[in-house]
Amino acid sequence: MLIQQIVNGLALGMGYALIAVGYSLVFGILRLVNFSHGAIYAFGAEISMVLIGLNFGAVPGIIISMIATGILGVLINKAALEPLRKKKSMPIASLITTIGISNIVTNLLIVFLGSEKRNFPQLFNYGSVQLGAISISSTQIMMCVVSLSLMSVLVFIVYKTKIGLAMRASEQNSKAANLMGVNVNFVISFTFFLAGVSATISGALVGGYYQIVYPNMGFMAGLKAFAAAVLGGIGSLPGALLGGLIVGISESMAATFLGSTYRDSIAFIILIIVLIVRPNGLLGRKGITKV
Repeated sequence: MLIQQIVNGLALGMGYALIAVGYSLVFGILRLVNFSHGAIYAFGAEISMVLIGLNFGAVPGIIISMIATGILGVLINKAALEPLRKKKSMPIASLITTIGISNIVTNLLIVFLGSEKRNFPQLFNYGSVQLGAISISSTQIMMCVVSLSLMSVLVFIVYKTKIGLAMRASEQNSKAANLMGVNVNFVISFTFFLAGVSATISGALVGGYYQIVYPNMGFMAGLKAFAAAVLGGIGSLPGALLGGLIVGISESMAATFLGSTYRDSIAFIILIIVLIVRPNGLLGRKGITKV
């Protein structure tokens, strides 16, 4: 039973890791916690469900949803966050703005699609693999494969491409990067686009895993993913992956051995303990300020 729950937790943790990546990408560039990311995750899952229901097919529907959700992320940045940066407002203003945007996106989903829970088609229905007493479904296997593949693509973009170099330069010193010819506003928009894409893939995977989606699905998932990002070291892509896996496994263990009542709180209990011992997260690093 212990190994079975670890397997279940790994699959669930991969979904949290993909949401946590969005937090880490935006925080790395802007030093901003984007609390609208949970609503963006729900938006991606809902649009995927609508397109698949319109007979676009699973893969084309999810790809179109990825583009649409990425564009939503860009619009949020352009319409709400960029004006605040230009006015050099306090960081707390941007933080509160993202909370407001989260409520706006969620309520728009409720207005246009309704508040009820709807069935999401199972994306991978190829049976299961039996290893002794352990059963691993094709959905769990594909969640891990797709999540690791996307994580590899994101790491490649950030560390091996020109736009990734611009992202890392903007992260270290946006003013210096701008003086060196880097279009920082474009880099920020591209980062929001990537965050939206990863959130959509996570929404489709988790929606297919539980076979259900609804407008408020991003609230608790977003909080858990934020806990995962901070746990691993917010701003670090490997940290987001590690934090997501820890949260997923711990949640699965708590639901099995402590009861479902504790499954939502266990992530935050672990987060508090880790931050007391290691405030920068497991893979985080201290910021160095030159004076």
